[in-house]
Amino acid sequence: MTTIKLHNSKTRKKEVFRPIDPNNVRMYVCGPTVYDRAHIGNARPVVVFDVLNRLLRHVYGETHVTYVRNFTDVDDKINARAAESGRPISEITAETTQWYLDDMAALGAREPDFMPRATQYIPQMIAMIETLIADGFAYAKDGHVLFRVRAYKHYGALSGRSVDDMIAGARVEVAPYKEDPMDFVLWKPSSDDLPGWESPWGRGRPGWHIECSAMAKDLLGETFDIHGGGNDLQFPHHENEIAQSCCASGHAEDGGGFANYWLHNEMLQVEGKKMSKSLGNFFTVRDLLDQGVPGEVIRFVFLSTHYGKPMDWTAKKAAEAEATLRKWRTLTDGVEAGQVSEALVAALADDLNTAGAIAELHKLAGVGDAAGLLASANMLGLLTGELGDWAKGVDLSAYEVLLADTRAKAMESKDFSEVDRIKSALVEAGVEVRMSKAGVELLPAAGFDAAKLEGLL
Repeated sequence: MTTIKLHNSKTRKKEVFRPIDPNNVRMYVCGPTVYDRAHIGNARPVVVFDVLNRLLRHVYGETHVTYVRNFTDVDDKINARAAESGRPISEITAETTQWYLDDMAALGAREPDFMPRATQYIPQMIAMIETLIADGFAYAKDGHVLFRVRAYKHYGALSGRSVDDMIAGARVEVAPYKEDPMDFVLWKPSSDDLPGWESPWGRGRPGWHIECSAMAKDLLGETFDIHGGGNDLQFPHHENEIAQSCCASGHAEDGGGFANYWLHNEMLQVEGKKMSKSLGNFFTVRDLLDQGVPGEVIRFVFLSTHYGKPMDWTAKKAAEAEATLRKWRTLTDGVEAGQVSEALVAALADDLNTAGAIAELHKLAGVGDAAGLLASANMLGLLTGELGDWAKGVDLSAYEVLLADTRAKAMESKDFSEVDRIKSALVEAGVEVRMSKAGVELLPAAGFDAAKLEGLL
């Protein structure tokens, strides 16, 4: 069996992945807060953990992996959006959840086995909070329930910082109901105009962190294999998840339980700068799709950089990815998938080295192994039928004949002006022109626009 190695954020080193139960490998990934469209930074963890999900299923078996990704559908941002728009919260969350699913599907991401919504797990959250209070790890005051951070001696193990350092370097809410500035909210009161549920502490709603702990426990058990998400979630969200989950399951002293391996993807930039609306470089996934950037191209660009490194989205990378994918789709058109490359699997098994996996695809394309290319690309979620036929149906054979005939005549007359004119028109239309002694080959490249070829024949 393939040995998988993953960089564990908690131990800060690459480790051999040993699942608790090889017949049921379990992974939880933090999903979106559904109040608006997902921006391209939100999509990076989706693609990263989709590839890990595919690798785990390839190694352990399609039916031996349980993948959970949640939806946060109770949150102050959602409440604010409802207040601004005058629309019901349920209507907003239903719409934005479907937007998210549609946009991620356009990037070739498979849907997880379970996609729980926070509002479906309020009873489980209340039960976990009651356990934490009973064991002295949480306290209720003024309708709030808070977790006692200093009661958990391992707090900070994931982020590698002490509690006192966190207080000095972070923005912490100082409130009269807090015993300590670092204590975080498990439950808070709701006014009549906000979503709320009855609880032992009055009508209210859960804090952000408790939802993932409750859903992960319910669907995966108190201890499971992998927990993933963006690097921005490491503190405080994941740190808080660990604290409350370990304390609720009786692992306060040893700091064990919950997730054995933690994976975090780095952030995304646009053209070398942090994505920001003020800089005009803020894009949602839907923005790019509506601009004509195929979802497969977005996925390819994401996978070209290792998940543990910052990724830079650039127009040049997108154009190069489009050109490559057009060539590969032309090469594999009508071909039956063969065997997945062992070298590609080995690259992915080495801490999801997707850049190395793509290098292997280039090798397969270079030697003309279309069947191997198709099977191996499919494992990365590329060249699949689900991603559409955006690169298919381009027949340039008539233009190949035109250019070949014109070149043959030019060889006799020694006047290549017409060859240059045709070649320039083809390049302008986004066609890669390859001329050799063997003949002429034309391939649609980045930005191909068939309309620009009108009148050339």
